[in-house]
Amino acid sequence: MALADNPVVITFVVLVTLAVGGYIVVIYNGLIRLRKNIDESMGNIDVLLKQRSEEIPNLVDTEQEYMSYERETLQKITSQRTEVQNASTPKQKAEADQQMRSMLGNLFAVAEDYPELKSNQQFQKVQQRISDIQDKISSRREFYNDSVTTYNTRINQIPYNIVASLLGYTEKEVFEATEQEKQNVDISDEFNS
Repeated sequence: MALADNPVVITFVVLVTLAVGGYIVVIYNGLIRLRKNIDESMGNIDVLLKQRSEEIPNLVDTEQEYMSYERETLQKITSQRTEVQNASTPKQKAEADQQMRSMLGNLFAVAEDYPELKSNQQFQKVQQRISDIQDKISSRREFYNDSVTTYNTRINQIPYNIVASLLGYTEKEVFEATEQEKQNVDISDEFNS
C-alpha cells in the first residue's frame, strides 16, 4: 500500500497544508493592519496640518490690524504655510512643520509686545486653536512613529519577512526630529531683561 493511498497520510498532509495556509493568511492580515495603521496615522497628521494651515489666515488677519511693523514676519508665515501644504514625505512634513512651529512661536512672542493684540478675543481664540492643533500633531506623530516602528520590526522578523518580501513591502520612514528640534533651547536672554 502506497503512502498516497493511506487515509491517515492524506489527512495529515491536508491538515498541515491548511495550518500553513492559515498561518500565512494571519501573517498577511497582520501586515495589512500595520500598513493601514501607518496610512491612517499619516492621514490624521495631514488633517491636522491642514487645519493649522487654515487657521494661519485668521491669525494673520487678526495680527495685521495691530502689527503693521511686523509685516515681514506675517509674510514668512504665509509663505511657510504653502511649504507645509506641499510637503509629501514624512521627512519633508517634519521639516516644514518644525519651521512653522518656530515661526509661530516667534510670532506669539512678538505679539507679547502688543498689549491690545494680546487682549483681543479673536487673537486669543486663534492662538489657542493653533496651540491645541500643534499638541495634537505631536501626539499623532508619536502614534505614526510607533506604527512605523512596529511595521518595520515585523517585516524583518521570521516568518513575516518571507511574506513581506513576496508582497514587496519595504521599511517606512519615521517622522524624525529635525536638527533644529534636537538642539537645546537657550532661554537665558529671557531672564536678563
